[in-house]
Amino acid sequence: MRIVAGEFGGRPLKTLEGKTTRPTSDKVRGAIFNMIGPYFTGGRALDLFAGSGGLAIEAVSRGIAEAVLVEKDRKAQAVINANIKMTQKAKQFRLIKKTAAQAVKELTGCFDLVFLDPPYAKEEIVQNITVMEAEGLLAEGAVLVCETEKTVVLPETIGTIRMWKQKKYGISKVTVYVK
Repeated sequence: MRIVAGEFGGRPLKTLEGKTTRPTSDKVRGAIFNMIGPYFTGGRALDLFAGSGGLAIEAVSRGIAEAVLVEKDRKAQAVINANIKMTQKAKQFRLIKKTAAQAVKELTGCFDLVFLDPPYAKEEIVQNITVMEAEGLLAEGAVLVCETEKTVVLPETIGTIRMWKQKKYGISKVTVYVK
């Protein structure tokens, strides 16, 4: 795995051994950013189920100013820290060592870009988006990228959040919402 494009393009990413996380492949990550960007001029990103941190690091590489990564697994946290160190821009990242449900109740400020790639379970996505909206964590025009198993059907709307795009990649489906 590697960073696909931007300032850190081509740099390798460490991933977690085993089946506790499911890293987004370079191909799917590149396709996601082509759907939503592909580049940014500042803004704040939230990676709610960070895994190896690849999506948040890719976002910063492509111009996002700051990324908050949420991950509860200790081994994954170590991998995220190693990947952040590789960027040599640690001040642009913040790792929160909690569950997504705990983090969304404690986060402050607004996010322009949100990644939700939980263990394949649609209920967590809808619930987390609902809480983020209620807590005022989503900037106007925020883009929310959800990765699920391809058979999962997400709603067209979640509160004031509307589905914008959807594409399948192998066993995965990427759904993009906009506030």
